[in-house]
Amino acid sequence: MPATSHRPVAIVTGAARGIGRACALALAAGGFDIVLADLVLDDPLRETCREVEGLGVEAAAIAIDVARIEQHEALVGAAVSRWGRLDCLVNNAGVGVRSRGDLLDVTPESFDRCLAVNTRAVFFLSQVAARHMLAQGEIAGQHRSIVNVTSSNAVAVSIARGEYCVSKAASSMTTQLFALRLADAGIGVYEVRPGIIATAMTQPVRAQYDEAIAGGLVPARRWGQPEDVASTVRAMAEGRLIYTVGQAVTVDGGLTVPRF
Repeated sequence: MPATSHRPVAIVTGAARGIGRACALALAAGGFDIVLADLVLDDPLRETCREVEGLGVEAAAIAIDVARIEQHEALVGAAVSRWGRLDCLVNNAGVGVRSRGDLLDVTPESFDRCLAVNTRAVFFLSQVAARHMLAQGEIAGQHRSIVNVTSSNAVAVSIARGEYCVSKAASSMTTQLFALRLADAGIGVYEVRPGIIATAMTQPVRAQYDEAIAGGLVPARRWGQPEDVASTVRAMAEGRLIYTVGQAVTVDGGLTVPRF
């Protein structure tokens, strides 16, 4: 085993771009060393790694397909073998639907893809991380946490993206399950539900959302930014949601607040 780092250590999946990149940078600014994981070790992931290191902490970039659960042990091992600890897992990696359309036309292939990445991977990577955090214990008073990035569609129905909604609702339940299992060990398990965030995933429907936001769909009257989500994730990782268990924080500018 390596010497245990004096800094806390986090894993962020889907870290190359968008919300994952913003989360990695926010945690780095808070003093975390980071394992940045994404599907391929490409230029955006390497650039995020350099940006993280530019904040005065250490980083490692790892290529992993989170849907392949046999790779999860190696991902956690990448943190532990280098720094001797793991304090935070941010389950951010996710996929959208291949095409929006009639609920009656959803294919098993599209359904299974959403469940594999957005649900199954979150459950089993949380399991691996939790086992390690329990065995490790708390180090120097550092809060341990698992943060699941779901979606406002965990609760808000979008019929044109049914399989995505189902996958995110299931991950919301995963948060509750792990939160109760780990509460007495002092490990916080949280959920962040982003609304309409300006990322590559929403770029294809940018014009549609521009119009909807201008028309009042989002009370805050603006797009959400990845940094909006990242600030909440950092607060969770730092243990600033004191005495909460399984807390879900909606970061959506008021999108899902019931109105009439």
